[in-house]
Amino acid sequence: MMHNPTTGALEPLDFDHLYRHLPVLENLKCRIDSYSFNPVIDSSDMNPEFWIKLAEVIEQNYENYDGFVVLHGTDTMAYSASVLSFMLENLNKPVVFTGSQLPIGMIRSDGRENFITAVEIATAYRDGTPIVPEVSICFENKLFRGNRTTKFNAEHFDAFLSGNYPPLAQVGVHIQFNENYILKPNFKRLKVHKNLDTNILILKLFPGIHPKKIEEFFHINGLKGVIMETFGTGNAPTNQDFLNIIGEAIHRGILIFNVSQCKAGSVAQGLYKTSLALEALGVVSGADITTESALAKMMFLFGENYPNEEIHRLLKIPLRGEMSPSSI
Repeated sequence: MMHNPTTGALEPLDFDHLYRHLPVLENLKCRIDSYSFNPVIDSSDMNPEFWIKLAEVIEQNYENYDGFVVLHGTDTMAYSASVLSFMLENLNKPVVFTGSQLPIGMIRSDGRENFITAVEIATAYRDGTPIVPEVSICFENKLFRGNRTTKFNAEHFDAFLSGNYPPLAQVGVHIQFNENYILKPNFKRLKVHKNLDTNILILKLFPGIHPKKIEEFFHINGLKGVIMETFGTGNAPTNQDFLNIIGEAIHRGILIFNVSQCKAGSVAQGLYKTSLALEALGVVSGADITTESALAKMMFLFGENYPNEEIHRLLKIPLRGEMSPSSI
């Protein structure tokens, strides 16, 4: 965003004058072309239709550019980066999300540094091969795998956390890439998946949650999948009413994905008695996946119209580096 000199209000950045706003970009050894969506939306209004448009822009321009930088509001950036990672199969070029906590038009904005660094990473190649050929988030001197992030701070510049996966790069005087943690290119043709199924809900458990309300939740019309945010390592109430509701929902074909409420650590169904029954009922362990990535993965898999048995299997294995094989 930039201040309108007449009204003083914050307005979307005019990309036609990008180099005037950020003249330092002229020192980078690359050409930057811009694309603006019309209308520009607030990130709180993000939706699957917009994700599909974004994926199509990348698809249509994929062969013409070395990399892509997506300027995005921070509130739903982790959701968008997670979804795009599943939509862009065989991605062999950088797609770097970035933004700012303070609009770029403000004096102390973190947006300038984030944007410049994102462009550097999107154009970082070695021997003709991109160094970071995956969907990532560049923010406050760190580069994270997009589908491993969550926004955890609304006040500080270090707004994003990747609790279960190391940064892909650390940014200081030099950009130090942690190449052992970066996905390797497979040099296959890009395949863009454009069907996302939104018949999914998130159920956050809390002490004292009433079984009757949970039962009503699982009878919402059209519901196909539920991300159940549990305690600690995947623990949930052990009372029989709760377990009967879970078992009945699974029997009706609703897939339940167990994701921890913790920002770091992994679900380990069966480690404690409080999760043993969930394993027996057929609840799928989400291992160390984030809620944002779990939602994206379910939307993607249901959108592909896989049978439930196949979705159950695919939820448990990493498809885009969104979960750790060792944690399953």
